[in-house]
Amino acid sequence: MHLYDVSIAPLIRNLENLRHILQQGEEYAAQKKVAPEILLNSRLFVDMYPLTKQVQLVSDMSKGAGARLAGLEIPQYADDETSFEMLYARIDKTIEFLRQIQPAQLEGVATKEVVLTIRKVDLTFSGLDYLEKWAMPNVYFHTTTAYNILRHLGVPLGKTDYLGQKR
Repeated sequence: MHLYDVSIAPLIRNLENLRHILQQGEEYAAQKKVAPEILLNSRLFVDMYPLTKQVQLVSDMSKGAGARLAGLEIPQYADDETSFEMLYARIDKTIEFLRQIQPAQLEGVATKEVVLTIRKVDLTFSGLDYLEKWAMPNVYFHTTTAYNILRHLGVPLGKTDYLGQKR
């Protein structure tokens, strides 16, 4: 299996599914006549990030993974989203960036050294370990948390919303 197939393709699919989940949340807010900001600023617990930050982190982890694996500069986004529309635009921009990455750019990357600096500590991975043990778990964690925030607020979401339709 090619590294592209287990990195870029699932990252794009996850972002598309996250966009769908957010659309369900926006529709729910409109139906219930709830200000969208209530959903966007909600969190599962006081020491956790709100929905908006969860989406920003999915975007950051996705574009960071794609860029690091392909040897590209990581696009920088302002983290200033305050509406569903702005979050959709961020997701779309992230998907567009990932779609520019070609399978050939990930040739031989499984063994390439990837170094992350987190809180002034360097973490060193092989490309495959970075993908399997850092990037994808973080992407799925923050996507799941975004889903759970909306589900907790009553948005009628199910497993198919999270996993996406068969494609």
